[in-house]
Amino acid sequence: MINRRTFSKAVGLGTGAAAISLSGLQNQASAATSHRTSGRPVPTVPTITPGTHTSFPTLKQVKAGVLDIGYAEAGPAHGPVVILLHGWPYDIHSYVDVAPLLADLGYRVIVPYLRGHGSTRFLSSHTPRNAEQSAIALDIIALMDALKIHRAVFAGFDWGSRTADIIAALWPERVKALVSTSGYVITNVKAQLAPQAAAVEHNWWYQWYFATDRGKQAMEDVKLRIPLCRYVWTLVSPNWNFSDATFERTAQAFYNPDYAAIVLYNYNWRIGLIKGEPRYDRYEKLLAAQPTIHVPTITLDPALDPFTAPGDGTTYRDHFTGKYEHRTIANIGHNLPQEAPTTFAQAVVDADYL
Repeated sequence: MINRRTFSKAVGLGTGAAAISLSGLQNQASAATSHRTSGRPVPTVPTITPGTHTSFPTLKQVKAGVLDIGYAEAGPAHGPVVILLHGWPYDIHSYVDVAPLLADLGYRVIVPYLRGHGSTRFLSSHTPRNAEQSAIALDIIALMDALKIHRAVFAGFDWGSRTADIIAALWPERVKALVSTSGYVITNVKAQLAPQAAAVEHNWWYQWYFATDRGKQAMEDVKLRIPLCRYVWTLVSPNWNFSDATFERTAQAFYNPDYAAIVLYNYNWRIGLIKGEPRYDRYEKLLAAQPTIHVPTITLDPALDPFTAPGDGTTYRDHFTGKYEHRTIANIGHNLPQEAPTTFAQAVVDADYL
């Protein structure tokens, strides 16, 4: 899931969570906007009950880079673009309520399945099932190119936050604004090698599990994989009373034939057990320097997410050098957009108007 960095909240809570040019604020009950510096009136997102929507009206496929990417699309074809990125163990349904809220405000909303998820497939059986962070970011750049999208507002959580952060850091000309749940989560592999407090390590049990033969077998056996993912949901979103149907809709994405390989690669690479592909080395070298992000950004802290550093975002504030706001979302866990869709959608709109 997200990058280990400063995890004092985890200690307190215990278990709860192309060659391309390189260039406590509101909860679900209220979506009141904060002060803007742009001078433009900011639309207010209507409040809806989480789970109001259960599916996307339009699912599409497009060949982009090394993938045939499946994605949901909502809103007018010529509206300003918002790209919403999911995490693990989740899929596009994390945004099933957020997408129509933004579409109704005139945004063209794109919600792709990340590599190894849902209907996204590799074009060649010979392509390594790599999942280091820059590979996933390059997938989204390729998607934008395939859809002829030059610039978009990005928003994400978990793997999605990391991917959006990377694109904002390395290709800022492609990012109009950013919403990053959990703040700055670009992985620093060297920092990952140092041990953390016991409660922090406890929260990351699945990461260490996946580094063992037992964990590998569990991820590769779909009969074990599905309940494992559901268990993670219960730990990282302790207040979210999701239904069996809600989980099962997302779990369909976990049957992708490359799912196990992608998940295992990502977590094993992140803790330094395997090396990445040479083709991504130049990007990873830039990311290892923890580059700053200059685009307008709102960072979100779901208060019940055991992986997010608590408070006002000061642990990562220096990484964001443009217009910036931080918000703590009370009583919400890791899957913020699905647990609090109105709040998340309002943050996207507000970031666009920073």
